[in-house]
Amino acid sequence: MSNTIIDSHSHFFSYPFFEALIKQKNVDADIAGELARVGKLSGVEIPDENIENHTNKWLSEMKNHNVEKMITFASLPEEAEAVAEAMRLAPEKLIGYTLVNPITDKSVNFIHKSADMGFRGLLFFPVMHHYRMFDNRLFPALDAAREHKMNIIVHFGLLQVKLRDIIGLPRPFDMQYGNPLDLQITANRYPGIIFVIPHFGCGFFRETLMLGSLCENVYVDTSSSNSWIKTQPENLTLTSVFEKSAGVFGVDRIVFGTDSSVFPRGWRNDLYEEQLVAMKEAGFNENEIEKILSGNINRILKN
Repeated sequence: MSNTIIDSHSHFFSYPFFEALIKQKNVDADIAGELARVGKLSGVEIPDENIENHTNKWLSEMKNHNVEKMITFASLPEEAEAVAEAMRLAPEKLIGYTLVNPITDKSVNFIHKSADMGFRGLLFFPVMHHYRMFDNRLFPALDAAREHKMNIIVHFGLLQVKLRDIIGLPRPFDMQYGNPLDLQITANRYPGIIFVIPHFGCGFFRETLMLGSLCENVYVDTSSSNSWIKTQPENLTLTSVFEKSAGVFGVDRIVFGTDSSVFPRGWRNDLYEEQLVAMKEAGFNENEIEKILSGNINRILKN
């Protein structure tokens, strides 16, 4: 079986992303010097400043692993221009989503601008930006997202950003904002928006299943190493996570992702292979696997 692969969760992590992180620590920092230090400590390859070169690096990875398309994230608003350029360079291959803090005064204008730039979705990080997903301050941003038919990935649960630690940035993450059940009221208020919970809820698996049973417009993605499984009191495996998710969401509301982000690691074929094995062990047939790997996200993006 030759699977069509659309990775629904990856980070572009271009030079402007690294530059913006450095400036968060010190706006007057020696960018080149700091990036050299970060690269040495992390083993991460600092991206080429030329966006076309970085785009081609990702396109080469996709070709090598038979990835048909990839949703790639602007992981900071400052990276949006770079990801928009990548989309212009490879419109048949790269689909852009961008991070936004939806409770800021500038969020609505940024969402409108992002839509004009070709972005198809948004990333919300309540744990990082400290808001509850039922907060009425979100409504203007959600109205703008609905107007442009943008999907929204809402990261709940555990959140660690190792690059921030290496750079020396503080950890603002607060798990009191990390419960997926916070989304119930809002998802029902905006039935036309597709909300995607990444990493199966990233530690809030039970709550994610509960939310999925209550809101038909909530999906899960399969991305990352799913190391959150180790934090669970019950004896879960990736296979049982797929089984339980399909039991609640059905295979039509599960989308494949890897959380690929940096080089030289590149596209996470290891995670793809691991998930493929888990789906087969869970008893999914070829048609169901195809839906998860590409069919479901294709359907979402055509709405």
